[in-house]
Amino acid sequence: MSDEAIKLYGTPEEQLNTINEAIYTILKGGQSYKIGTRELVRANLNQLLKMQKQLQATVQGGEPSNLLADTFVAVFQGR
Repeated sequence: MSDEAIKLYGTPEEQLNTINEAIYTILKGGQSYKIGTRELVRANLNQLLKMQKQLQATVQGGEPSNLLADTFVAVFQGR
């Protein structure tokens, strides 16, 4: 499934809350489990983390941008 095929509903803040809950559920209960012949596989964690990053960017400052997506700023004062 391509990223364009995924449609989320609600505000970006609501979407981010839903994504965070899904990530927490996977971290707490695992990616999948099996009981007898039945198996449950939850959403892909890597895809959820990617969506989380995009939604965080949207909530913090408008539209997401891939430019400098993995860049952090550090301020070192004094010396």
